[in-house]
Amino acid sequence: MPRRREGRLVDLEVDILGAGIELQAEHDDFYGFALAKRIADRAGATALTAHGTLYKALSRLAERGLVESEWEDPGIAAEAGRPRRRLYRVTGAGVAACRAETEQRSLLAPSPRSAFA
Repeated sequence: MPRRREGRLVDLEVDILGAGIELQAEHDDFYGFALAKRIADRAGATALTAHGTLYKALSRLAERGLVESEWEDPGIAAEAGRPRRRLYRVTGAGVAACRAETEQRSLLAPSPRSAFA
């Protein structure tokens, strides 16, 4: 597992925030399975992110104030005939952190030309 640089986000956290921002644009909030599926679809992966890893990362992001969550209304889940979901939202700080990390990474990425110079 990559080491965390002080104050920086690891790849999975950036993926979570980016996918969460996309899902939030389509809906007001999102839940873990939808998030894992979106990450897998974005990355072209063949398997979903391990749920233990995903929820630990969501917990870290919540501790940093980058996502917030609440339990779904029990009536909605009962109507759908399924257990309640924990619903997440990327905060304004999460959007800013994702953008900053993405910009930082693009600045640090080697240009294709310099790789062969």
